[in-house]
Amino acid sequence: MPAAPVLPATALFQADPAWRRIDLLSDVHLHPGMPRTFAAWRAHLLTTPADAVLMLGDLFEVWVGDDARGQGFEADCLAVLRQASQHRTLAFMPGNRDFLVGDAFLAEADVARLADPTLLQAFGGRWLLSHGDALCLADTDYQQFRRQVRSSAWQQQFLALPLAERQRQARAMREASAAHQADQGPTPWSDVDDDAAAAWLAQADASALIHGHTHRPALHRLAGGRSRRVMGDWDFDTAPPRASMLRLSAAGLQVIDAAASAGAA
Repeated sequence: MPAAPVLPATALFQADPAWRRIDLLSDVHLHPGMPRTFAAWRAHLLTTPADAVLMLGDLFEVWVGDDARGQGFEADCLAVLRQASQHRTLAFMPGNRDFLVGDAFLAEADVARLADPTLLQAFGGRWLLSHGDALCLADTDYQQFRRQVRSSAWQQQFLALPLAERQRQARAMREASAAHQADQGPTPWSDVDDDAAAAWLAQADASALIHGHTHRPALHRLAGGRSRRVMGDWDFDTAPPRASMLRLSAAGLQVIDAAASAGAA
């Protein structure tokens, strides 16, 4: 099993002292074929009482380059982010589906970029944020693929392709990923390694790791009195709808069922 990645010492996000609430969410998987999920995400960004919303990866089901942002569904997503950023701070961390979101898109959306991992200092606490896929160490095939597609050489070569070809390749990679997961089944390979998570937390001197990626919302107790909190994915286009996220305040972490909130609205 590969060793846990070393925590970057400079990945720090300092919350504004005036903030009262911070929303954390991941794995919304925005896609034109899921209009209800898009509508629920839009409604949450525009109406949440939080002062900031931190989106920890896989906001998009797929992202093949910022040159797709000017039309269609991507332009609709950009418009939502720009509108929401007028009222609260937004930040984005790349996931395994949308690691090609670039600075041009984020600048137009007025969204800050978060490194993976990032240490969040807020309300007197230290929280380590990650998408989570970097710590799924038992899935060695995925870790090899992740290293390949995160390299600057691969990304430059891919982004030089015509947009239509990138979209075709992205569909093929999504299908291959789905087939790989179906072959493996719900086995531990796809989960975050607890020992690696505890090592990251010790390096960061943080109390809890907050991540998504696995679609298994839960609280895991780790060595040294630390923990990891897993956020769920969003899907309002399949019954019953689901959307598990977290809200951080001076009182600590609160699990928010955004699907239930949307149903009550």
